[in-house]
This record gives sequence, C-alpha cells and structure tokens, in this order.
Amino acid sequence: MNDEFNPVSLDALCASLAYVMGVGAPEQAAPADARLNGYADRVFGGGKADRVFLYNPDAIAQWIYEKYPSLMREAIARTELRLPYRTVMPSVTPVCFGTMYTGAQPEVHGIRRYTKPVIRTDSLFDALLRAGKRPAIVAETDCSLSKIFLERGMDYYIYDTVGEVNAKAAELILEDRHDFILVYNGNYDALMHRYGPEGLEALCELRANSAAFEMFDALIRAHWTGHNTLVGFAMDHGCHEIDGGCGSHGLEMPEDLNIVHLYRGYPRG
Repeated sequence: MNDEFNPVSLDALCASLAYVMGVGAPEQAAPADARLNGYADRVFGGGKADRVFLYNPDAIAQWIYEKYPSLMREAIARTELRLPYRTVMPSVTPVCFGTMYTGAQPEVHGIRRYTKPVIRTDSLFDALLRAGKRPAIVAETDCSLSKIFLERGMDYYIYDTVGEVNAKAAELILEDRHDFILVYNGNYDALMHRYGPEGLEALCELRANSAAFEMFDALIRAHWTGHNTLVGFAMDHGCHEIDGGCGSHGLEMPEDLNIVHLYRGYPRG
C-alpha cells in the first residue's frame, strides 16, 4: 500500500472539467489539471466536449482500486486515462464533493466537517448555467450531492435507492437533453462502514459500481454518437478499516486521501 500522498490535489479537477466543456472556470477554482486538459485536446482534436457524464461512486480508495482490479474490470476496461488525486481534509463526502465541483479548498467553499449546507461558492454548475448549458444531478435521498448544490436553476433527480438513481440516469442518457450529468452511488460507502473496506458485502457493491458504469458507458457509446463526450468514474475519498472489522474515513492518511479517477473521451461520429 502506498504510504505517500498523491501530489495533485482534487481541487484541480473542476477547472479542467470547465476547460473540457469550453466554459469559464468557477471564480475560486484552483488551476486546471494539465493532464486532463491535454488528454481532452488530443481526443477531441482541439475541440470541446458538449457532453460530460460523471459517475461518482463513494469511498473507493486508490488502494482498493489497486488491490481488487478484477472487481473493477468494466470501469478499467472502458476508460483509458488514469488520474491519481489527493482529496481534501477532512476526507468526508460533503467536504470532498464540495471541492470537486467548486475547485476550492474547504476553507473557501465553507464545508469543513460532515454537514450538508447549500454551498454558495461559485461552482461548476453555476459556470455551466452561465454558459447556457443544462446540467443535472441524479442522486440518493439525503446524500451530500442531493443537498450541497441545491438552489440553482438546474435539474435535480433525487430517489431513495441506487436502483432508482441508475434507472433515471439511463433514461436521461437516452433522452439526450443534458450537457452534464452527475450520477452518485453511495452503496459501497454504506456497506464499507458496516462491514469494512474488504468485507464481502462491501466488495459486492464495488463490483456493482463497476457494472453500473459499464451500463452507462454502453448507452452513451450507442446514443451519444453525435457528441464529443467525456465520461468519468470519479470518487470523492478513500477509506480504511477500523476496530471491529468496520470501515471509516476522514483522516489525513493515504488510505483516505489517495484516490484514482478514470476517464475516457469519445469524439463525435
């Protein structure tokens, strides 16, 4: 297991997503990640993506990704850009997703512990709306992403179960009306806390996350051929085992902070 922290902060992602879509970065976003910018430039021939689909599974650590690649084989096979990131502290869901979609550190976007207030800091969703784009969030009831970016003129689809979330996301892909779709699944995180990161029950949900991403990617490849599209498998933070065989996160340790995002671009046609 890697005992060092990844050098690139998660705050670099937001401005890169804005760059990929040809919109201005949020006001307080950190500089963009040149790795993702350069990849998108190559794949889209200098053009921009008019569709981005980000799948946000919760709590999949880099060490889990590296130890159990067979359980993530679909996500790995359907992507080609691997981006290690260091998430932010405290490494808990609303703090990390706050940074992912504002490009700002927690002291700037305002969530510094496990609370779920609406973030007022300029976000990627605000930048997309200013540019006339149509973003959507599809997430589970009471999860962080169903709350912290509310009160914006965008579409929210909130459901009680992962199955309902994923069914709606598939429907949105087929409808092809949104420029940016975020889909959140918290099933691995939920079982990880109860049974540990390597508990059979949790690993089954890791496998389900990879299979869900495969389904979304297959639909996108079949139905978004007229678009330059970027798809991503993008988690918020990692995890570690605690006493009693349970799992947790929130500490400043590589197990919790080191994550790996997976991306692929599909040029139109």
